[in-house]
Amino acid sequence: MKRILITTALLAGVMTYAGGFRVSLQGVKQLAMAHTSAHAEDASVAFFNPAGISFIPNKLSVAVGAFGAKSEVEYQNLSTLQSFKTDNPLGTPLYAAIAYKVSNTISLGLSVATPFGSTVKWADDWAGNEMVQKMELKSFYFQPMVSFKFNEWASIGGSFIYAKGLVDWDKAVNQLGGTLNINDEKASGTGFGFGFYFKPSDNLDVSIAYRSPVEMEAKNGTATFNISSALYPNLGLNAQGQDSFTATLPLVEEYTIGVTYKVTPKWLVSADFNYHGWERYNKLTLDFANAPIGNQADPTILSTPKNFHNAKTFRFGTQYMFTDKFAGRLGYYYDESPYTDEYFIPETPSFDASVVTGGIGYKFGKLGVDLSAAFSFPESREVKNAYYNFYGQAKAKAMYFGLGLSYNAF
Repeated sequence: MKRILITTALLAGVMTYAGGFRVSLQGVKQLAMAHTSAHAEDASVAFFNPAGISFIPNKLSVAVGAFGAKSEVEYQNLSTLQSFKTDNPLGTPLYAAIAYKVSNTISLGLSVATPFGSTVKWADDWAGNEMVQKMELKSFYFQPMVSFKFNEWASIGGSFIYAKGLVDWDKAVNQLGGTLNINDEKASGTGFGFGFYFKPSDNLDVSIAYRSPVEMEAKNGTATFNISSALYPNLGLNAQGQDSFTATLPLVEEYTIGVTYKVTPKWLVSADFNYHGWERYNKLTLDFANAPIGNQADPTILSTPKNFHNAKTFRFGTQYMFTDKFAGRLGYYYDESPYTDEYFIPETPSFDASVVTGGIGYKFGKLGVDLSAAFSFPESREVKNAYYNFYGQAKAKAMYFGLGLSYNAF
């Protein structure tokens, strides 16, 4: 029983691969305006709403961009006053999109983006090292799409989603005298998206979009124990100290309503409402080939509670054209955490956060260059996770910056 409890505490956290951060970094121009979605100036709208590609002014549009994401989390045990900080590496989310008008009514597009992921690195000997020392989570969405334009002011669009993902997770196994690595680089899944885009006047854009959940299938993940080989038989490990596992890892659905209104020919304002279906994480399961870490009825199946809840994001942004070529942008959004203090986990720490954004853009003929930055101000929270016997206080800070290029022709 002692071995089962140790292993359960260690392995349950891998499921945060599915419940990690929803990374709002799919458009440099959009981020500068709080990552609002009702903008159809170039192909970057493809990720947000496939219907929006019908309203791109040009026949061919290409958009690419990359971000730097830097974050730090601090945990303090309020009884001992010991504190620990993460040393997270710089994250580099990226996106690329292309859209092409086949005719006046049909447009095709492709979006490639990284909407879920994070990297967290704690010290090897920190107080929670049996939960996590380092965890890297990534997902890549490939979305081919088509949009049909009904008339001059309305379109509908749909996309197919093929997702690839990876998890690489290190943690201590102190009572077994070693460490554990959980790794899977071949998880995949499929989903879909659809949306409506309306432009009833030159001054108003309305975007309504839905992106489905994606069930990521991890069919042959590897758990590697760096411990004494004498313990391998007790855990059902092979000669390399490894066991395999399978799991279904859901990435959540998202509903978005966005509006952009041009107050004057030079000044526009935007607002978005996002609703995320995080409650899918009420329970998550790992199925191991040999390791007897589950219940008595089926000892190779480990099921752990998560109890996430649905969350909302409110976004407000603005753009002002100082000249026909030079734009200035500002924004603010409030992002809710998908879990309460009772379910706080250091593998993917999450906070209610206010985020201030800004950026500039300049057009060189058919080429556009955009810069953006965002500063997050997470609210500190009390850590009260009885399942992991993990208590204290957590604080965080984060910043993002991005560079984007767009090309519009014909």
